[in-house]
Amino acid sequence: MTPPRRYSERVESVGDELLFSYGTLQQPEVQLDTFGRIVEAEPDILPGFTVDYAEIVDERVVDVSGHAVHPIVRPTGNPLDKVVGKVLSVTEDELDAADEYEVSLYRRISAPLASGRVAWVYVSV
Repeated sequence: MTPPRRYSERVESVGDELLFSYGTLQQPEVQLDTFGRIVEAEPDILPGFTVDYAEIVDERVVDVSGHAVHPIVRPTGNPLDKVVGKVLSVTEDELDAADEYEVSLYRRISAPLASGRVAWVYVSV
């Protein structure tokens, strides 16, 4: 009998796009629902931003994430402010799927990370 597979055994790196996640897109159940797989992720930091919280009214997003209140970042312009998260390696199609998952309170921008990489990140509208 084959032992059950753990999430770490299903992690795949197939994407050319970098997506910085500080919230629910790090959750395995959200990744499976949104991308159809567990996504490779590496720790990183988003400087010049701070975390706020927003109430989500989209029932599907709440059901998938298990939370009605989600973090949301906003720029502060202060380099001492920072948001800790993970960089996900996704495909263009998966980036489109992430756009569909995120509600209208968020918009996607490109931002430099502490590692020197540039990634997409969802910020407050």
